Amino acid sequence: MSKIAHVIVDVPTMQTDQPFTYLVPQEIDEAVEVGVRVEVPFGNGNRHIQGFVVGVDFLNNQTEDSDQLKPLVGVLDLHPVVNDELLQLADEMAKTTFAFKITCLQTMLPSVMRSTYKKWLVAIKDVPQRIEEEVFLGLGERDWEEIKESSYLSELHRLRQAGCVDVRYEVTTKNKVKTMKVVQANLPREMLLDIQVNTRKNAHQKHRLLNFFIDAQEGEFSVKELVEEHDLSRQVIKEAVELGWLLEEEREVYRDPYKNRVFQQDEALVLNDEQQVALDRVTEATSENKNEVFLLEGITGSGKTEVYLQAISNVLDEGKTAIMLVPEISLTPQTVTRFKRRFGDKVAVLHSGLSQGEKYDEWRKIERKEAQVVVGARSAVFAPLENIGLIIIDEEHETSYKQDESPRYHARNLAIWRGEYHHCPVLLGSATPSLESRARAQKNVYHLLQLTKRASDNAVLPTVSVVDMRRELKQGVTGSFSAPLLTELTERLEKKEQSVLMLNRRGYSSFMMCRDCGYVLPCPNCDISLTLHMDTKSMKCHYCGHEEGIPQCCPICDSKKIRYYGTGTQKVEEELQQLLPDARILRMDVDTTRRKGSHERLLQKFEAKEADILLGTQMIAKGLDFPNVTLVGVLNADTALNLPDFRSSERTFQLLTQVSGRAGRGEKLGKVIIQTFNPEHYAITLAKNQHYEAFYHHEMNLRRQGKYPPYYYTVQLVVSHEEELQAAKKMHEIANKIKQALTPQAVILGPTPKPMARMNRRYFYQTVIKYRFEENLGRVLEEILQESQKDIRSGLRVSIDMEPQHFI
Repeated sequence: MSKIAHVIVDVPTMQTDQPFTYLVPQEIDEAVEVGVRVEVPFGNGNRHIQGFVVGVDFLNNQTEDSDQLKPLVGVLDLHPVVNDELLQLADEMAKTTFAFKITCLQTMLPSVMRSTYKKWLVAIKDVPQRIEEEVFLGLGERDWEEIKESSYLSELHRLRQAGCVDVRYEVTTKNKVKTMKVVQANLPREMLLDIQVNTRKNAHQKHRLLNFFIDAQEGEFSVKELVEEHDLSRQVIKEAVELGWLLEEEREVYRDPYKNRVFQQDEALVLNDEQQVALDRVTEATSENKNEVFLLEGITGSGKTEVYLQAISNVLDEGKTAIMLVPEISLTPQTVTRFKRRFGDKVAVLHSGLSQGEKYDEWRKIERKEAQVVVGARSAVFAPLENIGLIIIDEEHETSYKQDESPRYHARNLAIWRGEYHHCPVLLGSATPSLESRARAQKNVYHLLQLTKRASDNAVLPTVSVVDMRRELKQGVTGSFSAPLLTELTERLEKKEQSVLMLNRRGYSSFMMCRDCGYVLPCPNCDISLTLHMDTKSMKCHYCGHEEGIPQCCPICDSKKIRYYGTGTQKVEEELQQLLPDARILRMDVDTTRRKGSHERLLQKFEAKEADILLGTQMIAKGLDFPNVTLVGVLNADTALNLPDFRSSERTFQLLTQVSGRAGRGEKLGKVIIQTFNPEHYAITLAKNQHYEAFYHHEMNLRRQGKYPPYYYTVQLVVSHEEELQAAKKMHEIANKIKQALTPQAVILGPTPKPMARMNRRYFYQTVIKYRFEENLGRVLEEILQESQKDIRSGLRVSIDMEPQHFI
């Protein structure tokens, strides 16, 4: 009986967001199973695309006509790349994030596994000789990229309508496996000795090769190793293979990002009473297969990571696996090192610092059950582990766990879904939990576990001072450094102790302005000023990437009175070097950590005390543990406070608390200096003493009054178009449709331009819905999404974001 396959095809539209049925040819019958990727014909002509098999059945000859079904072209995998659990998770994601199922499935795989498509122009019959000679060059087909700009396009279009030529689509995959050539002796030692005796004396390479395999233990040796370490030529190895002395094979090898690192195994630390209670609660849930969510609220330095490590160790002892999610910003080499030291080769690491090939190989290690612990950023929540015993999300409050483009999923929600599937606990950890998670713990939806003291008996919380920059300004300080901060930095230099300085911005200056006419150099594509970058001597847009030269005079009034305002990391580094000429400064921001491995190299230099001051952006606020750091300075605590976002106070409090926790983690006392123009703001005064509970109650009261999460749910709808009028018109239509469908209890904000109203030459309008229970909301959002498909050709784009983390 013939088989049929139900396939989700790689066409992300509402019309194609359903399985299509294909006939399975006899020759690939056994290879087609649920979860493999296949190449399928789609639409008219020779268009071939990728798809995922989501179901396999036998053809019912009574109700289905095999002549009406197109056959699969081929199979792209030897075994499923998504299992039943991940297929179900894709369904859940599509439903809850208003995304297409194909987009959800592709998000689960390493980017290197996403297929690309190549087009070929094919000659079929009766092609005019001139076209055959000048377009096809005497070949049967031509690469479309080579001829798509030619002057023959109109004629080729007519020939295609006449059936003389056609376009062939080819699916190509980039997930190439790395291999290496290995050789081993193909003859016994005695025969090799005989060959050596009969080999002419001046054949030095042959003698060297024979000596090596006569003396060597039995086994395989890589050709690369023989060439680089034993001074043998590739030619002599090739000849030895041809003569039958050696046997050569291709061996698959992993691209290991940590192959040059030696991780010395360490032992579990002794836990204090609070840590032990937390570990026992999580271990009990793991052993009893209970799907419970725990919120581990622990002050900075309280030893949350050691609880994670020991909880994972207990899970491995039970023969289960574990996922540990860390925000990308704090997935430092220190974090990876701690896990590698404890669990060795059982750990696979997934994050953006790896090359595409390394990510693919780490993913394959997980998929082949060669790794039992996955440590990674947001997308590691899709790790193809089986029999999961524990999922941990460290720094659970971080907004980077929410994806900004479709599918707009939150890793915390997917982790909880996978916890339910595997009947295992989920552990959320943070010194400053998100208000949503803390409120759930208050209602006993999550189980609250608290760590109120630092893990090390000698380590105490640092003392925190707030410097009023308004007063400093009155006293003549015009730079980035207040007098108290400079004094403390000088003291640390004298004591040979280290300091960390955080600035909430990268680049050299915020903007360029003409002092005669007030002109500020804007980005031509976005509603934002360009930022000065001295390393590249250019003005850059941090949103769209536009770059242009630094102007010497004002383009409006030709004045030469150009000044640069604001403060960036480069400028602060320059200023600091002038104030403290003997200080060794390391700058860590997006610009200095672009190159692979640069992040790790900078931190290693700092750990080796090759620098006195680490100056950086938010990436230095988390995950760093250097005992010699006794001073932390926050240069501009107000940056996030001024953003038009109801979470701005929460983010400021979290960031200040986190960065303060970098000081005094060893035996030496730590100090923190926070510079601000808003010293009375509650986020700053409460962060000064790490009073999370007081902040939580104060902020929750404001959220309740403003009808914001966690008291209300939120949805953000955004429309964009290259013409502002089109975007505004469509947004008003959508807002009216929503108002008619929802109850008066729902709060609808907008429609209004987004705070960043223009980006990448597109205008953005938004509507935000705040609601508690709205029965019709899901239906009306689905209708809006379906109707928006008709507008795509006109350039309109509509996006729906459930529980957005940013409103700017």
